[in-house]
Amino acid sequence: MFDSSDYPKPLDEALFETWLEQGREKKIPYNYLMIIWNVVDEAYKPVYAESRDELKGQEWYPNNTGQEGLVAIYDLYSESRIMLENRH
Repeated sequence: MFDSSDYPKPLDEALFETWLEQGREKKIPYNYLMIIWNVVDEAYKPVYAESRDELKGQEWYPNNTGQEGLVAIYDLYSESRIMLENRH
């Protein structure tokens, strides 16, 4: 996944599936998986969120000014991609 010039590098599907499973298994009732690109490590990492409010205010890749940029958001249970209106 993320196999286009819009993304820094591809993400292994098996790793993505593992992140979804890990989010669903956590004791805290997370609902969302944010996939973050870390510029320094040149790697994706998962960040889990409980509510939609936590999704707002993230800097999107490639327009991020800091070390990390949000690449995508997924619902942990439907596995559908979430689109936010405030994305730049």
